[in-house]
Amino acid sequence: MSPVIQGESPRGGESLTRSAFLLAFDLRKQRLANRGELGYLLRAAALAELLLAGNLADESGKARAVTAPADAPRGSLRALVWEQVSGSPPRSWRRWIRKDQARAVRVVRDELAADRLVRVERHRVLVFPVERIVPRKAYLSRRLVERIGQVVRGGRPVGRVEPDLRVLAGLAAAARLRTVVSGRDARQYRERIERLAAPVEPIATALRKAVDADRHAAADGGG
Repeated sequence: MSPVIQGESPRGGESLTRSAFLLAFDLRKQRLANRGELGYLLRAAALAELLLAGNLADESGKARAVTAPADAPRGSLRALVWEQVSGSPPRSWRRWIRKDQARAVRVVRDELAADRLVRVERHRVLVFPVERIVPRKAYLSRRLVERIGQVVRGGRPVGRVEPDLRVLAGLAAAARLRTVVSGRDARQYRERIERLAAPVEPIATALRKAVDADRHAAADGGG
């Protein structure tokens, strides 16, 4: 896949995971949107890269390891996910999306911080540690949000959208990422979103179900 971020080539083939992280910045509120679910999106992006590269295959709704990726940098999220899936019998995509999701955020955060694309600020409120992640190049997130928003809302036939943008848009919409789609957009463009996500359909479906399940559980717990 070609890098999603134009003019800023993500290293190590991590274009989807890195771009998904940058896409989640809500620049108006100066914070990450969907923070509690971001790990799901990042792991889904890593799984999508592996599926599209032929490293993984879908086996009746389960992820099956096929061949090791030749270009996954050591320590990257893609390498971590591959190691987990390849060391296990076929399991559901949803299981792999939900596994170690907090760690997924840390892995991609640290990679972006090392490349000086984000800054991590840590301080304490009373006795509790608080972390704030700030984009160093906010224009990258702004540009990415605009491009993915255009992909979701139409203008170009799905078949003519660049593959990397198409998949990222489909996954972001499946994750209900607020910087990309509102609830109204999700309903209005439902069929287009499904077509965008078609190349990674089992992953997008599992991602949507994981996010929806967590939200329903939170709503039930809140009374």
